[in-house]
Amino acid sequence: MTSETHLLEELLPLLRDVGLIGRGEESGLAVAMLAADGSTRRFVRISRHGRALALAIFPEVAEGRMLAEAVAAWRIGRHLQRQGIPVPELYGWDERRGLVLFEDLGDTRLHDLVQATDFDDFAARNRLLELYRQVIDRLVAMQIDGAPGLDGRWCWDTPRYDRQLMLERESGYFLRAFWQDLLALPVPAGIDDEFAAIADMAAEAPAGFFLHRDFQSRNIMVKDGAIRIIDYQGGRFGPLGYDLASLLIDPYADLPPAFSDQLFDWYLERLGERITIDRRQFRRHYSLLALQRNLQIIGAFAFLAHVRGKLFFADYIRPAIGKLQLRLQEPIFAGQPILRAMAERAVERLG
Repeated sequence: MTSETHLLEELLPLLRDVGLIGRGEESGLAVAMLAADGSTRRFVRISRHGRALALAIFPEVAEGRMLAEAVAAWRIGRHLQRQGIPVPELYGWDERRGLVLFEDLGDTRLHDLVQATDFDDFAARNRLLELYRQVIDRLVAMQIDGAPGLDGRWCWDTPRYDRQLMLERESGYFLRAFWQDLLALPVPAGIDDEFAAIADMAAEAPAGFFLHRDFQSRNIMVKDGAIRIIDYQGGRFGPLGYDLASLLIDPYADLPPAFSDQLFDWYLERLGERITIDRRQFRRHYSLLALQRNLQIIGAFAFLAHVRGKLFFADYIRPAIGKLQLRLQEPIFAGQPILRAMAERAVERLG
């Protein structure tokens, strides 16, 4: 028995239970393993007679944090679906194995459409701009409508984005995975104080909204011209600016600054239609949260490339450092000379 046949046999009971196939309709079923980005989860496309039926996602090992992540995918996904957020349909759930059956949204990610766009072509640029505006409309809805009814106990990682997470999992990640492990450089004296100061200021942003925490172009699918949001299982309560920053400084997309500025303004308009905001304060918090996100990106890409051997991520480290340098030129970061020097040293080291 091949591994695909064995896997299909394991999936059949759930496929029947949720009504995706009936008794005697097993003929023509096929499974195909899909590549994952940075995840250790398993992704399996299920088809029947060549037509997409469902996508099965399950952990490498159905225990501990891996199982908790799968539980979060099911519970948070059901919650977002109830709130009208365009996530994939959730067909079924096997709690013992941590296996979730999702709607198969195909293969077109927002990232693919960005790569196919010539930004010098006015019509092509505007088509992509309209699509990104749709993304931002869905983001605003998710942030505001996704928070009511969200149970922090569903969150497998942490229930809230806070100062401790910033220091341990973002600036700390940057130091460990990128600066020490990848670049093999000693930690400069005083950098911990600079990171603490940034986190103190960023933690002032109101954090009672739904936070996806990886809202970038490879986690946004486009099916029949409509936006669908995936990989939301890391959701929790958090500030508004973080997911916006994830979208606009996304190193996969590497959007032109003028394009990002248009989207930032669009976001403020759409957000202002839902809640009252202080735009000046929001911009301040956005800059701080964008820096935090930038540090997280660099740390994650260094870890995935250097430790996990996923060299796909290595190509995006240098552009992410460039965005960090640009961000550090803002007046709010005048008190971070050590981090600025580190970014310059990183560019020299990477070549």
